[in-house]
Amino acid sequence: MQQHAALADIGVIGLGVMGKNLALNIVDNGYRVAAFDLDQAKVEAAVSQAATEVPGRAQVLVGCNNITELLASLSKPRLLLLSVPAGSPVDGVCDALLQAGIEADDIVIDTGNSLWTDTVARERHYQGKLVFFSSAVSGGEVGARFGPSLMPSGSEAAWQRLAPIWRAIAAKVDPQTGLPLVRLEPGNPVREGEPCAAYIGPAGAGHYVKMVHNGIEYADMQLICEAYQLLSQVLGLSATEVADIFQRWNQGKLNSYLMEISAEVLRQQDPLSGKPLVEMILDKAGQKGTGLWTAVSSLQVGCPAPTIAEAVYARALSNQKPLRQTLATRLKGAELMGQVEAEAFIADLEQALYCAKICCYTQGFQLMAMHAKEQGWTLDFRAIASIWRAGCIIRATFLQSIMSAFEAEPQLSNLLLDERFASALNQSQQAWRRLVSGAVLAGVPAPCITSALAYYDGYRCETLPANLLQGQRDYFGAHSFERTDTPAGEKYHLNWSSPKRELVKL
Repeated sequence: MQQHAALADIGVIGLGVMGKNLALNIVDNGYRVAAFDLDQAKVEAAVSQAATEVPGRAQVLVGCNNITELLASLSKPRLLLLSVPAGSPVDGVCDALLQAGIEADDIVIDTGNSLWTDTVARERHYQGKLVFFSSAVSGGEVGARFGPSLMPSGSEAAWQRLAPIWRAIAAKVDPQTGLPLVRLEPGNPVREGEPCAAYIGPAGAGHYVKMVHNGIEYADMQLICEAYQLLSQVLGLSATEVADIFQRWNQGKLNSYLMEISAEVLRQQDPLSGKPLVEMILDKAGQKGTGLWTAVSSLQVGCPAPTIAEAVYARALSNQKPLRQTLATRLKGAELMGQVEAEAFIADLEQALYCAKICCYTQGFQLMAMHAKEQGWTLDFRAIASIWRAGCIIRATFLQSIMSAFEAEPQLSNLLLDERFASALNQSQQAWRRLVSGAVLAGVPAPCITSALAYYDGYRCETLPANLLQGQRDYFGAHSFERTDTPAGEKYHLNWSSPKRELVKL
């Protein structure tokens, strides 16, 4: 595994939460790591943790005092993993490596949440000076330590060099059930099962796929939050009662990491007040930009992704707390609803949540497909669904069904075309409609569940009012229109200002 007993297999620059845990994960899988951070205390802490977690493993993680020393500690051609904040810090480290004598065939792997276009630009900028490679990493602190989902992209030759390490440290799944194989024991990594690491494509592809993953994550989280609010406000259930429902749902088709942790969050009591902790957390949600990037990309590509966009808007609205407090006293809400049959409402909500989830993932995969076509990328969507089954935040058994859809039709352009998903939506859409109607009548906002239904209805609608819209555009801007009775692509304009209103073929 090691090319030379005295040299490390890979270097890690940046020993924050993610960098340190990736380094420890690599060490667990039998590789020797050299590490550097500007904060020497972090270096010392990582070295100490590696030595104490599994007694007897001497010098498996070696700390370095500077980048020059780090480069000297690595076997050639060198592999260097960067775990630094996205943006200028990445360029700063690359420039420092160039000054320290990095060589043209050395591989630098950016593992941060970089914008995909920055990754493309960096590969071009550093060409001939070093091999700039990227790999998105999903799974947070625990994933980095015991098995993340990894989305590498860039030079295929660089991937071949990195692949053994990446496949070793990645999360693993049972190939039959699609369930994660988890063992949170330092020094005893999961070696069986399928690794959640797959080469995505050319420069930027991995970070783009991770960006869409995060957009889906935004929507998935918001859907669960809307379910919590509906159960709390329409049925008056306590946090613990909602947790019980989520736990039950997690045993069925809504099984997912996010559903699991949501139930756990709802059960947690506040150590200070003794109340449910969720009731003591201020309702202002943060975001780091990847959901926003996904929504913007959907607009640029022209791919409908309303549920993802609404999830971003929901976080923005949550941060308007002072205005919401003011308007809560001025804007009238819904009148009191009549008696709601609790079990029927809960059953409808479960069906609505599943339908909205299908539409949410459909939007993400369609966006990746449309963007890939625009960029000339060839993306393996079965593989993408496969590596999201474990290690990442949106891991769920539901992804096994998405894999099956792409196995049956690798070029599937929209998941709603898959018979199983179409059938599930057809069977549950009345429950979905009842739930959305109930939310509207109760005055409880459910933007993601509602927008997903509008998305479904939009695609099942053969004729949309865009005919009137195009007539409006032609009226005020002479933008022209196509006709239903002529070949596609033929353009016409009506001379609206003329008394005769002549029709002109353009």
